[in-house]
Amino acid sequence: MEEIVELKNISAAYEGTTVLHDVNFTIRDKDFVGIIGPNGGGKTTLLKVILGLLKPTAGEVVYHGAKQALFGYLPQNSRFDARFPISTREVVLSGLLSEKGIFRRYTRQDKAKADELLATYGMGDFRERPIGELSGGQMQRVFLCRAIISSPRVLILDEPSTYVDSKFEQEFYSLLNDLNHRMSIVMVSHDLGTICSYVKTIACVNRTLYYHDSNLITPEQMELYNCPIELLTHGPVPHRVLLRHDTKH
Repeated sequence: MEEIVELKNISAAYEGTTVLHDVNFTIRDKDFVGIIGPNGGGKTTLLKVILGLLKPTAGEVVYHGAKQALFGYLPQNSRFDARFPISTREVVLSGLLSEKGIFRRYTRQDKAKADELLATYGMGDFRERPIGELSGGQMQRVFLCRAIISSPRVLILDEPSTYVDSKFEQEFYSLLNDLNHRMSIVMVSHDLGTICSYVKTIACVNRTLYYHDSNLITPEQMELYNCPIELLTHGPVPHRVLLRHDTKH
């Protein structure tokens, strides 16, 4: 598959503390990568390095194409002032600012595309609604529309199901599956039991990165990768499987 972004021997730190060390990772065309790992293991830091929001302390990030046009990003928390008088449609259109600039007007085609996305994601009736009046799940749908309105080559999602209601969750993943026919997807998630049904490959991140060229991964492999995460298993009675690891060195 065609390479879009390459991370070569990347290390990254916050305030002198190394969070990622010697990471090698490639995003390829039409891949769907699930990023898993423990809290504090460096998953969000990895996304920031990929997006160019955090400069690595060592190594190189290679972009095959203009960086501004490569990415759509749905962060874990989309912060904004809910009192700000902006409509749902205007929030979606703001996803075009990086290519249009602040003072360019949106075209009729831009607005039509925003409305089409909102309709696709079940928010068509809310396009004129102030964003501050939406529920958390509704906002997440709108932010996803904003992330893809520029037709990025790579969609990056940081714990996207955090604010997605259970009714929309299965539909949400089905929509991601459809988007994957047009773009690569990199998704951080704590729920390996769910994402294994949708992703194509898995990367375990815990200070370094282990790439697994499959959507199936065993507890033995996660132990080998030093990736102690909580598994949520779905069934008649949803339950958790806690992986235990030997912490002796």
